[in-house]
Amino acid sequence: MLLTPHAGPAGGSLLTTENIVILGAAVLVGVPGAFLGGALTLGPALAWFSAGVSPNDRQRRSALRIPLRQGAVHILIWTVAAVAFVVANRDAGGNVQVLIAVAAGLGAATTCCMGYLLSERILRPITQSALSGHPASVRRPRMMVRLVAVWTLCTGVPVGAIALIVVARELGWPITSGTPIDVPVLILAVVSLFAGLRGTVLISRSVSDPAHELVAAMGEVERGSIDAAVPVYDTSEVGRLQSGFNTMVRGLAERERLRDLFGRQVGREVARLALESDGLLDGRVQDVAVLFVDLVGSTTMAAAVPPDEMAALLNDFFRIVAETVEGNGGFINKFEGDAALAVFGAPQRVSDAEGSALAAARGLRRALTALDDIDFGIGVSSGQVFAGKIGGEHRYEYTVIGDPVNEAARLTELAKSRSARVLASSVTVASAESAEAAQWVVGGAAVLRGRAEATVLAEPLSAGAELG
Repeated sequence: MLLTPHAGPAGGSLLTTENIVILGAAVLVGVPGAFLGGALTLGPALAWFSAGVSPNDRQRRSALRIPLRQGAVHILIWTVAAVAFVVANRDAGGNVQVLIAVAAGLGAATTCCMGYLLSERILRPITQSALSGHPASVRRPRMMVRLVAVWTLCTGVPVGAIALIVVARELGWPITSGTPIDVPVLILAVVSLFAGLRGTVLISRSVSDPAHELVAAMGEVERGSIDAAVPVYDTSEVGRLQSGFNTMVRGLAERERLRDLFGRQVGREVARLALESDGLLDGRVQDVAVLFVDLVGSTTMAAAVPPDEMAALLNDFFRIVAETVEGNGGFINKFEGDAALAVFGAPQRVSDAEGSALAAARGLRRALTALDDIDFGIGVSSGQVFAGKIGGEHRYEYTVIGDPVNEAARLTELAKSRSARVLASSVTVASAESAEAAQWVVGGAAVLRGRAEATVLAEPLSAGAELG
């Protein structure tokens, strides 16, 4: 109307009662109509989302199309309003019809753009639920397309309209030459500033919000939380980034679980060395101390005790062994039935392997004696062994091989008949540091099974009277 002040019938003004009524009706009907259209498009998705049920494929696709349907509702409302104005001003001339169509198109473009961005933001929880565990069946515009579209509709169109007004007045159609254009240009400039700023904020938040969530989740992962996840509520590159991050974290969690399982199976130190050396653990000959512990009468017990009770008993036994050995810097090389082999000095070197093994033996004696219905024998030896991997290309294990292992096993057999239930070789005690060596008494010798020479024996100081 500002651009056609005297374009009405018989040259009258377009600011007629009929046009004012149509404008009022467009506002009074259009705004509730937009809300009603939004409710109708949102209702089905809101029903299953509020009920907390998983949507089917049809409901999922329908939910992802809600922003598009919202845009269609806005276009319909503007189209109806434009038609009403065109019909009401059918006698005003073609230039008026063109200006009404351009104004309606401008309003529809800006409203549709804003409505789409707002709907996308408000509907994030529903979109996240629709995408949960399912690939996107409806692809929304890529981020570059969105950015260009927002600039075009919220800034480019109003600025282009200003340029067209200037050109049209110079040409004399559809704007009559000499028509004042200051107010229309000012209005379009304000609309351009407001809509451009609002559109830029909305589109930037569609990127910055997921970015902030990703940064926060990455911080959780850096602090050791491998169950961190970000919501996936987009089907563009942003959504693929969100989904990719969650997939990566699940992979890290699986890797950590396998690492933990690997460590529990072969020992954490062996697992660490294997991972650091790309799975290769080359063997070498080195000095170590070996502790062997075995239960007495476990075969008879297994025949008399229910399997679950026997398993619980063995779990208590092995738990004490593992805690005591690891507490003294040792490594549980293997559990064999009702026996355990521990190594001190491999794969990780310790400053006093012999003293650590002897201290662990005394600690085991105290802890295992407190268990009911458990009898045991403990043997400790030391010397040179081969420590490294044995096996084939697809299956190997880390272990120690050498005479000290055999000697410790034989000392364990002999210890079962001694009151202290612990025996060590005198060589091991002599090699230990003085503080631990002082806790043992050396005396007596025995030719162990399978060996040609006698082994000089040692027992904890409290049980030394039996030697000799």
